[in-house]
Amino acid sequence: MKRILAVLTLFTFLAGEAYSQDNSPYKTSFKVDAPIIVAGMGLTYYGLTRMQDKNGLTEEEVANLNKNDVNRFDRFSAGWDSESADNLSDFPFYGSFVAPLALLLDEDVKSNAGQVFVLYWETMAVTGAFFTMANGHVERVRPNAYSPDVSLSEKMRSNTKNAFYGGHNSATAGATFFAAKVFHDFNPDSPARHYVWAAAATVPAVVGYMRMRAGKHFLSDVIIGYVVGAGAGILVPQLHKKSNNTNLSLFPVAAPDYRGAALSYTF
Repeated sequence: MKRILAVLTLFTFLAGEAYSQDNSPYKTSFKVDAPIIVAGMGLTYYGLTRMQDKNGLTEEEVANLNKNDVNRFDRFSAGWDSESADNLSDFPFYGSFVAPLALLLDEDVKSNAGQVFVLYWETMAVTGAFFTMANGHVERVRPNAYSPDVSLSEKMRSNTKNAFYGGHNSATAGATFFAAKVFHDFNPDSPARHYVWAAAATVPAVVGYMRMRAGKHFLSDVIIGYVVGAGAGILVPQLHKKSNNTNLSLFPVAAPDYRGAALSYTF
């Protein structure tokens, strides 16, 4: 698996270097970005295995579920269970993944398509790693488990413990905010950038609401997912800007049993 990820990353960076032009506001480096992408995808895969290996609720645990045990902030949605909202949430969710392709309508972005793809891949790898690692290590019962209309067999599935945090809206926010950030950086004076940012903020919010109505996540799960996804979508391009004035830097870290990335701030 690691070898496959390394090969895919190598080809991606070769394409990125081949199609990167001087008019790009970004700078990418194979030595920095390749390990981050490989680590992100590796952690995403590991997190998924952790999510799948969870034990489901027992009949006794299901019988003892009480919405009054949910914290007051999230309690209002305990028991929500809308199948139509669940199905509808998939449309903007999957649609957001191809939203960055609209950036290719911009000639400057198009001339740097390979490099932008590298940054997009890195953004989604980071977003996926955060989500699956959190979900894989935290057990939180979904809101629909408190609904009397959901079958016992459904409540006893391991997936019932994957409420924390919202993966759909996190990934959607990562994609839409990335697209908005890249458009803004390539077109800092465009009057359309306000509308682009508004759309980027609205789509994952709608997905998050649908996931709540579907009984998949509580409000706090959706908020955390939104913040993590939006943060990755903005920070990954920002940290690669040639003129990065944030004093932030992203770099790979390694240990005998760990590969990952670290974010530092210089005072």
